Amino acid sequence: MRTAEDIAVAASHFDEDHSTPLARAAEHVVLARHGARMRPALPRPEGTRIFVVANQKGGVGKTTSTVNVAAALGQLGQRVLVVDLDPQGNASTALGVEHRRGVASTYDALVDGVPLAEVASPSPEVDNLMVVPATIDLAGAEIELVSVVARESRLRKAIHGHPQVGAAAEAGEDRFDYVLIDCPPSLGLLTLNALVAGNEMMIPIQAEYYALEGLGQLLETVEMVKAHLNPGLDVSTILVTMYDARTRLAAGVAEEVREHFGDQVLKTTIPRSVRVSEAPSYGQTVMTYDPGSPGALSYLEAAREIAIKGAPS
Repeated sequence: MRTAEDIAVAASHFDEDHSTPLARAAEHVVLARHGARMRPALPRPEGTRIFVVANQKGGVGKTTSTVNVAAALGQLGQRVLVVDLDPQGNASTALGVEHRRGVASTYDALVDGVPLAEVASPSPEVDNLMVVPATIDLAGAEIELVSVVARESRLRKAIHGHPQVGAAAEAGEDRFDYVLIDCPPSLGLLTLNALVAGNEMMIPIQAEYYALEGLGQLLETVEMVKAHLNPGLDVSTILVTMYDARTRLAAGVAEEVREHFGDQVLKTTIPRSVRVSEAPSYGQTVMTYDPGSPGALSYLEAAREIAIKGAPS
């Protein structure tokens, strides 16, 4: 059986001898399909980094970015937990986890206080990736939580109560390196729970005309949460999605976002891609559905950038 090193050497020679776009694409597919075996694992963070992925504007690639960054981090040797907090359960679908009514889910953790470790399932698509699915029951959770004491911190309690969440000294080698919380596209009680639970926030922004519309309200909410409920929350990552390099508009929007947010914006942009959109219908992320596609390679690079950049000090 050929080793990863043999394949990498062969692929590089192939590219030297056949430096055409098709040959280079073939090389990327070979390298990508061998996944984690081909890629040196990135250094693990000292403790669990808890990301809230939110943007109340729909259709910006929020769930898509959550699942693909999570899968990419898993392929880069990180241990990841995805918490699906959207009643539609799209993240659960993309990660191949059962989320029909009656399945143990985020609803049970939030409303009934069931430990998160008991409702998490391994994703069949990616090693090192666990998922807490969302069922349609979650749609009623906001109403049920209204009368509950400390209702805005239920998710924080659940996540920090997980034995694999925390600093290396406490949680050990089996700890999760990343927790990614996929929020619903609204600023209700579920999203508030996520904002109180997280240390970092990732905001996907589409490279389109209305990209920054509504972002002000989201950032105002973040500031209120920091002031009253979670002073440790930091908007650490802005990811530009649905980028079409053929248009001046996309370049202009990306430039405007960088002017507003500076170093918080990842250098990697995610291209508009049919393959990225198709993958969830097969119960997969694009990282396994078409690992050699531009979308998959971009998410891999974005995940690498997040990991290397590290948590804000």
